[in-house]
This record gives sequence, structure tokens and C-alpha cells, in this order.
Amino acid sequence: MKSQDDVNLLLEGMVRGNTLAADRLFSIVYPELHRLATACMLRERPDHTLQPTALINEVFMRLTADSISIASKEHFVALAATAMRRILVDHARKRMAGIRWGGQDKIQLDEALVMAQQSPRDIVALNDALEQLHQTNPRQAKVVELRFFAGLSVEEIAAILHIATRSVKRDWALARIWLHGEIAKR
Repeated sequence: MKSQDDVNLLLEGMVRGNTLAADRLFSIVYPELHRLATACMLRERPDHTLQPTALINEVFMRLTADSISIASKEHFVALAATAMRRILVDHARKRMAGIRWGGQDKIQLDEALVMAQQSPRDIVALNDALEQLHQTNPRQAKVVELRFFAGLSVEEIAAILHIATRSVKRDWALARIWLHGEIAKR
């Protein structure tokens, strides 16, 4: 495993457009990205057309195409989790295009969390509520994103966000309450 300094140098090179640095970084972060992608795909319906490897490739292409500043491997993983969520939500929206959802019952947060693999509608509703939460409390939204979409543990989220585990637990609990209320309105 590379040292954090080596990873930071590769990140800097990737941001500057060095494709060799991007390739080397990809080989280092691939196991972590694969774990995230696998966790994301476990929440999707069984007949989903994306596979973890395709999701990873799409994420890496998006992250290397954007000229964004990446501070650390943890920051890169957090950005990858966000990109995975956006890709899966975009995929769900495309799948829903042309399908009428009128007349269906409102969904609850717990149903959305458990049944997202059943219906793209649920994952989109959760994403829309999460986008609203981001406007009022970005950290809580990031905790939900990393916990639900990326499948990270409380400890992993605390390390990525540089906060205490009890703060992650509190944010997770408060965000769930808030999201439950927002999703119940739909």
C-alpha cells in the first residue's frame, strides 16, 4: 500500500491532467471503490444493468474529467461516493422516464431505505429529499450519502469527515427524522 504522501502526489498529478498519475491512483484506490460500488449495487434491484466495475469506471471518468481539487484519499472516496449516488439516481430517473407514477401511495423513509432496490421511484424520492437536506445541513446530507449510498460504517464516515463517531451517529439520527418527514409529504 502506498503512503499517504504518495497518494497525495498522485492526486495532485491527476488534478493537473497527468494520465499516468491517474492510472496509478486508480490502481491504488480501486479496492476501496470496488467496495463502495458493491455496497451501492447491493441496494439496487437484482436486474440492474450497471455492474460494480462499470459504476467504478464511470465514477473514475467523471472524477478525472472534472478539474476539482482533491485534498486526500478520504476526500477522493467521499467524492466517489457522491458520484456513485448521482450516477445511480440518473440511471433511476432514466428508467422512470415515460412511466406514470400517479395514484401510488406515498412512500416512507424506512420503505425507501429498504425497498430502493425494488423501485427507482423510491431512490429518486430519497435523493430529492437528500438534496433538500443538503441545502439546510450539508454535513447531515453527507453522512446519509456515505452511510446509505456508499455503505460506509460510522467509523469510516467519521474519518472521512474528520468528526467524532458520536457526531456521525447524531447526524444520522437527525437526518433520518428529517428525511422521514420530507418523504412522508410526497
